[in-house]
Amino acid sequence: MIQRRFDADPVIFAHELAEYGFCARAWWLRRVMGVVPSNATELARGTAMHRVFGWQRLAAQVLWRVGLLLLLGAVIALLVQVL
Repeated sequence: MIQRRFDADPVIFAHELAEYGFCARAWWLRRVMGVVPSNATELARGTAMHRVFGWQRLAAQVLWRVGLLLLLGAVIALLVQVL
C-alpha cells in the first residue's frame, strides 16, 4: 500500500545514506512515497543474522588478540628459561 509522506523528516540518518547508496529508488520509495516493503519479516531476520555475525566477528578478533598475547608470553617465558 502506498502512503505519501508529506511530513518528511528533514534529518537524514547514516543508515539512510547507505540505503541510498545501495539503491536510490528503494530509498525514495520508502522515504518519500512511504512504501513499506512486503518482505519486512525477511528483512528483520536478515538484520538479526547480521547482528549475530557482528558479535561473532568481534569475539574472533578478541580471541585472536588474546592468542597472540599468550604466544608472546610463552616466547618470553621460554627466553627467560633459556637465558
